[in-house]
Amino acid sequence: MSNNSLSTFFCALKGLRAFNALDPDDREVVFYAEDNASWVFFEPIIKELLETHGKKICYLTSSIDDPILTRQGNKIRSFYIGLGLVRTYLFLTLKADVMVMTMPDLETFHLKRSKARPIHYVYVFHSMFSVNMVYRFGAMDHFDTILCVGPHHINEIRASEKLYNLKPKTLIQSGYGRLDSIIEQGQKRPQAVQEEGKKKVLLAPTWGDDALLETCAFELVKILMESGYQVIYRPHPMTVLKHKMLLIELQNKFARYKNFRYENDVGSQESLHWSDILISDWSNTAIEYALGLERPVISIDLPKKVNNPKYQEIPFEPFEVSIRSKIGKVIPPERLQEIPGHIEELCANPESYKQQIRKIRSTNIYNIGRSGVIAATYISRATKKVE
Repeated sequence: MSNNSLSTFFCALKGLRAFNALDPDDREVVFYAEDNASWVFFEPIIKELLETHGKKICYLTSSIDDPILTRQGNKIRSFYIGLGLVRTYLFLTLKADVMVMTMPDLETFHLKRSKARPIHYVYVFHSMFSVNMVYRFGAMDHFDTILCVGPHHINEIRASEKLYNLKPKTLIQSGYGRLDSIIEQGQKRPQAVQEEGKKKVLLAPTWGDDALLETCAFELVKILMESGYQVIYRPHPMTVLKHKMLLIELQNKFARYKNFRYENDVGSQESLHWSDILISDWSNTAIEYALGLERPVISIDLPKKVNNPKYQEIPFEPFEVSIRSKIGKVIPPERLQEIPGHIEELCANPESYKQQIRKIRSTNIYNIGRSGVIAATYISRATKKVE
């Protein structure tokens, strides 16, 4: 074990001991964050639990540089628990009323339900994607409650329970806090003024071997640079971990262009509000952008992200598949040269998409602007049901 690994292990062990030393009343509601990005999905719920329901919050994080660890105040108690044996042991011995997570696959891999006491496990979606294709088979099966983003989640989960003879879960018509935040921020600040008439393009791909960076991002950025667009490249957090050298190569190649910027803070919304249009592949950011800011998206038609080979057994088209052509254009990767023309076309009359996007949003997403209230109310009530 390296010195760095040894240091993080002891930090995690310290976090475990500090958490276990708490009074049981202070461990009523526990949130688990697998990384720094988790906070944006938890924040609306935690805010309501603190301000409306007067709950104390424990926040367990596997990121040693999570900003929550330096947050001041006694209403949120945060603990670093690492990614290894300490985390595994804590999950097995956890004593709390409710555990809230954005990490799926509970019980199917190394993170198990507690053996120490019955705990109510609540899943919070970190995307608006459907359950049946992007998530692994059985990813939701061991949660007690799912806070559903829209009707597609309820339809898919109920169909899966029936098909595979699973115990029915509690499904709450909750909504999507990240979308609420984007809408709220978008209403507070106007879109940035174009400089010298140049359109501002945000590239926000997903991650994986068939994603934009790994296939055609270099060619696409070159086309956009030569067409005079202002471009921000915003990588997926997993790409930073898995393909860091490729990202460095991208930055170095286009560093000489004044109209190219690289953004690594995925928790920030600045680039979303700054841009006129977004280009992606199968990233959830594309849906957040379109439904949150009512602006068009160009989707490069790369291979789908399929983590569940059985997804077609559920008779519903995945939400992320059905929505793509409704929020902009879908372009084959062999036709990247046509993208500047599509950018001009889509940005020429932005109002034409607004009504269509609002209809999609109201039909497919629950409780716009109120998801945190709905989720916190349920979680607060759930704490009183645990024996």
